[in-house]
Amino acid sequence: MLEKLTQIILRYVEVKEEDIKPESRFMEDLGFTSYDFMSMLGEVEDELEVEVNQEEAANIRTVQEAVDYLEKIS
Repeated sequence: MLEKLTQIILRYVEVKEEDIKPESRFMEDLGFTSYDFMSMLGEVEDELEVEVNQEEAANIRTVQEAVDYLEKIS
């Protein structure tokens, strides 16, 4: 799941793949805006065929939290 999410993240922000770590924070470390994050979630839903709860997604701060959440709902 981390690898899939990493590939999606790379489409939204200009960071090196090796800079995306489980503890990386979307906004502070990777440079996401709220719009980027919500757009990425939409793509995640399409690619993984899951439905992301917007309220729960609002609490996701790190890549690992996103991976844990996606594994839970997959």
